[in-house]
Amino acid sequence: MTDINITKRVNRIRRQVRGRAKISGTAERPRVTVFKSNTSVYVQAIDDVSGTTVAAVNDAHLKVKGAKSVRATTAGEKLAELLKVKGVTTVVFDKAGFKYHGRIKAVAEALRAAGITL
Repeated sequence: MTDINITKRVNRIRRQVRGRAKISGTAERPRVTVFKSNTSVYVQAIDDVSGTTVAAVNDAHLKVKGAKSVRATTAGEKLAELLKVKGVTTVVFDKAGFKYHGRIKAVAEALRAAGITL
């Protein structure tokens, strides 16, 4: 008998690996990856060539009240501010094996609204 949560996690990681094989971030166009846990959203911009994180945001540290999607939107806006300070205007969006809806979509739309090209 298999545990359904383990199966779900393994399937998400398989989707993540397939997507990661097709996209890569550079210094001029970093890869923005989103991870969602049950309580928080973690968003970071990564330069895969040098293996460094350009900017990172966690919605738990933003001290924003509201629904999870509202906090995800705020995290996307904050990341866009950090990227603009560093002179980045275009990014590659990595949804990390998650479906493009809910909090993942909220982060992407917030980045677009702030002027970052995905």
